[in-house]
Amino acid sequence: MKALLQRVSQARVEVDSDVVGEIGPGLLVLVGIDAHDTEASVDALADRLLQYRVFADESGRMNLNVQQVNGGILLVSQFTLSADTHKGLRPGFSTAAIPSEGERLFLRVVERVRERHSTVATGQFGANMQVSLINDGPVTFLLEN
Repeated sequence: MKALLQRVSQARVEVDSDVVGEIGPGLLVLVGIDAHDTEASVDALADRLLQYRVFADESGRMNLNVQQVNGGILLVSQFTLSADTHKGLRPGFSTAAIPSEGERLFLRVVERVRERHSTVATGQFGANMQVSLINDGPVTFLLEN
């Protein structure tokens, strides 16, 4: 499982010109589900992204997590994060979870994060989404389990 965390001032997702998810300051999290991912992967990712320290403390150091700053979290499924890009000029997707399993595990990530954090928005699984954001920093980290 992969998660691309971006610290944002704001972010939103549109599907067919309708806003389906939006946050102010917080984290935009693009989630890629791999074929070998399990419920344990979901739990590990949810724990890690909630506790990952990417926000500045009073000294300007990245010591605070999204919960400590009461930031929003926008979770967006991103199939292409699971691409195999090791060779050639075209990504391969044999390492990605099949859509039904990817959706099940993505929804489980959403559920796990919502259990522990109040401000959570999502994109729409499998849709053609337009994601807009203002990356704060820029600060971007790839988490892999």
